[in-house]
Amino acid sequence: MGEIHRIDESNGHPTTELPGDTPTLRLFALLEMIASKDQLFTLQGLVEETGMAKPTLHRMLQQLEGAGLLTRQNNGRHYGTGVRLRRFAENLLLNDTHHGARHAILRNLVAELGESCNVTTLSGSEVVYLDRVETSEPLRFTLHAGSRVPAHCSASGKMILSQLSPAQRRRLLGRMPLERYTNKTVTDIELIETELKQVRRDGYAIDDEEFLPGLVCAAVLVPCATGNSNLCIAVQAPVMRLTPDKALKLLPALRRAADAIGEIENEIMDDGSSDLN
Repeated sequence: MGEIHRIDESNGHPTTELPGDTPTLRLFALLEMIASKDQLFTLQGLVEETGMAKPTLHRMLQQLEGAGLLTRQNNGRHYGTGVRLRRFAENLLLNDTHHGARHAILRNLVAELGESCNVTTLSGSEVVYLDRVETSEPLRFTLHAGSRVPAHCSASGKMILSQLSPAQRRRLLGRMPLERYTNKTVTDIELIETELKQVRRDGYAIDDEEFLPGLVCAAVLVPCATGNSNLCIAVQAPVMRLTPDKALKLLPALRRAADAIGEIENEIMDDGSSDLN
């Protein structure tokens, strides 16, 4: 991703047409365009971006804001995605029709590693568990699909954040509640930034008892054919069974599972593209 800029800084770029044969479909197209950009935007910026009339776009923004799909930020002139829209996206991931295939990969991974594993995504300042399979070991940290953990001190959160540009990370981290959960939690933005650069180079992230005392976690990204990924696969266990050094030995299995899930996600996108043609 590039540096953060606002849609109203279009600098004469060609306009983006909003497709749709009905007002409802054009509203959806506007949401789709906004969700594809990591930018703040204004009414005037959208006029320049789409070439549509200002009164029309103003009415559309009012409808979306009233429905909780968009929200005003900063000085009230800039808009951002709303909580309802983010929850909608999370629910799609939690309940998609390919869940069974993804769950089977996760179940096989747990059988291979003997520890709990999960598939996660980043939503705002938190990591959401989209799927999880628990180990049969009697001593374990039990979580479930839909659980949320802070991004700054979780392996999956650090893995996904590492893909962002420094400007994007600073903006996001500056808005996060960087709470200290254990004596190993890092809350200094400069130190987090240094670690994220290392995570990006290494291709994996470790949570060494940073969120819960006694819990160690390792995560890798699920490959995405279209750019940055917002999916991770992770393994976690009590420190008496899984240390950071031991976690490194599990990375090949994690990456094989991540590749398999990545193939499923790419099939979904390919199917969607075929349906539109």
